[in-house]
Amino acid sequence: METSGSANIGVVGLAVMGSNLARNLASRKGNSVAVHNRTYARTERLLSEHPEAGFIAGRSIDDFVASLARPRTAIIMVQAGAGTDAVIDQLAERFEPGDIIVDGGNANFQDTIAREKRIAPTGIHFVGVGISGGEEGALKGPSIMPGGSEESYRTLGPILASIAAVVGDEPCVTHVGTNGAGHFVKMIHNGIEYADMQLIGEAYDLLRTVGGLDPRAIADIFTEWNKGTLESYLIEITADVLRHVDQATGQPFVDVVLDRAGSKGTGVWTVQNALDLGVPVGGIAEAVFARAVSGKAEQREAVRRLRTSRPEPQAVSPSFADDVAAALYASKVVAYAQGFDAITAGAEKYGWDIHKDRIAKIWRGGCIIRARFLDRIAQAYTENPDIATLLEAPYFAQAVADGQDAWRRVVATAALSGVPVPGFSSALSYYDSLAAERLPAALVQGQRDYFGAHTYRRTDRSGTFHTLWSGDRTEVEVDGH
Repeated sequence: METSGSANIGVVGLAVMGSNLARNLASRKGNSVAVHNRTYARTERLLSEHPEAGFIAGRSIDDFVASLARPRTAIIMVQAGAGTDAVIDQLAERFEPGDIIVDGGNANFQDTIAREKRIAPTGIHFVGVGISGGEEGALKGPSIMPGGSEESYRTLGPILASIAAVVGDEPCVTHVGTNGAGHFVKMIHNGIEYADMQLIGEAYDLLRTVGGLDPRAIADIFTEWNKGTLESYLIEITADVLRHVDQATGQPFVDVVLDRAGSKGTGVWTVQNALDLGVPVGGIAEAVFARAVSGKAEQREAVRRLRTSRPEPQAVSPSFADDVAAALYASKVVAYAQGFDAITAGAEKYGWDIHKDRIAKIWRGGCIIRARFLDRIAQAYTENPDIATLLEAPYFAQAVADGQDAWRRVVATAALSGVPVPGFSSALSYYDSLAAERLPAALVQGQRDYFGAHTYRRTDRSGTFHTLWSGDRTEVEVDGH
């Protein structure tokens, strides 16, 4: 066994994601890769299946550490939680100041902040890295979102750039910010992914239930959409899924799959943290809730039994698919706008210097939400990093304005047809809320002041006020609010 300290990078945890990442690293010029797994049989299997990689195998954690060149750099690819902490502790006991421990799993960014704070006094760098692209991305080139210190990135950056997806001549990796910034941005990526998938699902449901089209015909429409402004990885694979026929029954695959969608928690984290940050991310929240509703089998059955009739699908014009495409695009813009708003708020709260144009660029390749219009998002934030919302950027403002009538027709048609479109309707309500001259929040403030003396501000003069609702209803100015 070779333990000469010759590997410039190591991977701990050799399940599918870890194995594929190790293979990707080994295939790139300049990398020598050490590998270790808690059960050595899995390490042996990787070595036997891929002798061309030249892996340096560590049977024990000591062997693994000894095989790494200084500054030692190891990427942990084990299940988030206690398993990650166990490996961190093993490495921290053996590493020296200047060495780098990388968590490449889907960790909660708050855990990453705490781990970095715990490890920092040792002089060892702890880096949380978001990696998007699934198993294929890990092998062929993911989008990579590293946090950590600038010093650690000087060593780690070139290694990550060597394995990242490339768009044009730019690798899809950038130093996001310190401590938990990388995992935070990865969390937001996954939240946007939830919204994007929900919107695509709603578009499919409308074309099938209202448009009367079968899955193969809808697949053809998605394929056409993928040639234009809606071009994206998710649109591409949706067409593929819709064309697939179940071998056992001969039925469309989508018809034999139980309509209950699961999740791994990152969408929920996005919504929870957005609530803490005071950022409205209704599109992402509705996508999370839609998955939750899909899993409520007893409730769904109970309501279905009670409903004796359902609305008939509305008659639609031959251009209905074009309307759905316009509504889908506008709703996607809102979802991404909300996601970038959350990134802005997170950066402000945690002191991260996040460049949103760079985030948009690294999401153009490798990751699940890669799409043509990320070029437009990158351009918008390059031209004006301080825009109040992506919906303000000239290109997107015009695109949403152009599609607004179709968007409204689709949401109205869905409601009249009894087709649930929480994503489309939430996005439209969000857009209308931003555009409204006055919101009913004025009445809400009156209610709050009435029952809880929560005070309010006026439109005609400065200050904070309270009405004596249970008294003579005179208004008093309140200090200290």
